[in-house]
Amino acid sequence: MLKYISKRFAVMLVTLWIIITLTFILMVSVPGSPFNSDQSSNETIKANLEAHYNLDAPYHIQYFNYLKSVATFDFGPSIKQPNQTVNDLLGRGFPISLELGIVTIVVAVISGIILGIIAALRHNGFIDYMAMGFAVLGISIPNFILATLLIQQLAVNLDILPPATWSSPAHMIMPVLALATGPMAIIARLTRSTMLEVLTQDYIKMARAKGLSPWKIVFKHALRNALMPVVTIMGTLLASILTGTFVIEQIFAIPGMGKYFVESINQRDYPVIMGTTVFYSAFLILMLFLVDIAYGLLDPRIKFHKKGGE
Repeated sequence: MLKYISKRFAVMLVTLWIIITLTFILMVSVPGSPFNSDQSSNETIKANLEAHYNLDAPYHIQYFNYLKSVATFDFGPSIKQPNQTVNDLLGRGFPISLELGIVTIVVAVISGIILGIIAALRHNGFIDYMAMGFAVLGISIPNFILATLLIQQLAVNLDILPPATWSSPAHMIMPVLALATGPMAIIARLTRSTMLEVLTQDYIKMARAKGLSPWKIVFKHALRNALMPVVTIMGTLLASILTGTFVIEQIFAIPGMGKYFVESINQRDYPVIMGTTVFYSAFLILMLFLVDIAYGLLDPRIKFHKKGGE
């Protein structure tokens, strides 16, 4: 187990280094300068600003300086907000984005599993068809379209929910629904299909023969094995939810990292773009690693050893 964790950690570092390198290459490949859009066209001022932020240094010097800043967790100052560092922006925006992501994941997982179980127990019935029809709609409608529809119906037409910002539990409902519907639909369909397969296994038939109640069979014997494929895709779902918050945050005016990231792209604020990309990449890589570990702990048949049974 320790060898597996060490190997996966080394792979994580290499993956993060590749992401940092590719992001840096993309940044320096874009023509122009972050100061081209400034009102002042004075070339001396522009040159002084580029020198202040080390943008006039050779690319390899900029690259190694940035690797050093990443290693020390210091992403430097924002170009467009000189009184703010990238760390300040991350500290202010990421907790809000994380809160939105965690609530979305909890809602998507719980509701998706329950919906999938009910559909499997009512296989080929009205409830099954309704649940799977809802799941197809959830997968088909992009979250930004769903967000717009929710605002139109619940905030404008019915006036039962606030349309934007992030200051109370009521403000969380529409953003969470917009983000959670797609993952919930995927989890529901996957849970249904695996549950149907598990319910035909011999040990489930034996449990029924012993006279165990249907709910005890489902939750004590069948659910654990049925959830294994769900755990497998959790890494992908986590990535889609946490990166999807950027768009939803813009739609609902949520002051999370999406606001700063989109603004930094429009303003070509290199430190914020690089810092946000590296931070989110490291976070998602860590989440994928934890999902791999959880998968092994949930399934005792998985052994962390070398090939050939060594």
